Amino acid sequence: MAINYVVVPQWQGSGSSRAMRLVDGAESIRGDLPSAATRTVEVPLEAGDQQGTGVHRLSSLTLVRERTHHVFAEDAAIHITIGGDCGVELAAIEHVSASAPAVVWIDAHPDLHTPDSSPSGAFTGMVLRTLLGEGPAALVPEHPLTADRVILAGVRSADPEEDSYIQDAGIRSIGAIEFSPEALLDAIAATGADSVYLHIDLDVLDPAEFAGLGSPVPFGVSPTALAETIRAVVAKYPLAGAGITEFAPASIAQAVDDLPTILRLIGAITSAR
Repeated sequence: MAINYVVVPQWQGSGSSRAMRLVDGAESIRGDLPSAATRTVEVPLEAGDQQGTGVHRLSSLTLVRERTHHVFAEDAAIHITIGGDCGVELAAIEHVSASAPAVVWIDAHPDLHTPDSSPSGAFTGMVLRTLLGEGPAALVPEHPLTADRVILAGVRSADPEEDSYIQDAGIRSIGAIEFSPEALLDAIAATGADSVYLHIDLDVLDPAEFAGLGSPVPFGVSPTALAETIRAVVAKYPLAGAGITEFAPASIAQAVDDLPTILRLIGAITSAR
């Protein structure tokens, strides 16, 4: 099956005062993608309204979700979604959730808040919990994920409410120190899934080796370890889809320094093709 790239320069899910950097990040990545295989989702300029839900900018998030689904429906392909904030993964993972892949959440944060527990009201911190069926009603998917098919990888910044949920739900978790091809392949095998969706929030990377992050967290995964692990996963499991999110360069000019790392990750994702 062909691989298509879907660029979604969404910033409305972010809680950062520098959220517009995500637009620059998505546009920078798009410039290096094959134009014939790349589609772009139009993101509204306005912030949007929370509509009484406690989720900031919910109306815009809902609109982007609908537009992204339309783009996915245009062709039969494996989609690599380029964000934007982590909220772009909502439509991307919904698109494949009925086939029950293992969802590997490679991220410094677990994104497991609800509107009630979130300290910021930013949807980026609620995305995975919403995909698991607990979130704003307007965004909960028709086919929620089940916790036994979710793996957290590289997480090192979780709030107490998220830690409690991880323990109660029995979600598998691999820390940044333990992150390796062997550890992740063992975790995927334990899910019983026969395909994999890879969510990659770039803040999983160590900020000493990757600068363009809006929410850097020290002691992350190295780009080399991440690329090697992705290659090992896609060599063994069919890819249901993938997403790369949260590239927030300080400027278009400075994005150039980090783009080789991002292209290396994209190369790893597509290496089995």
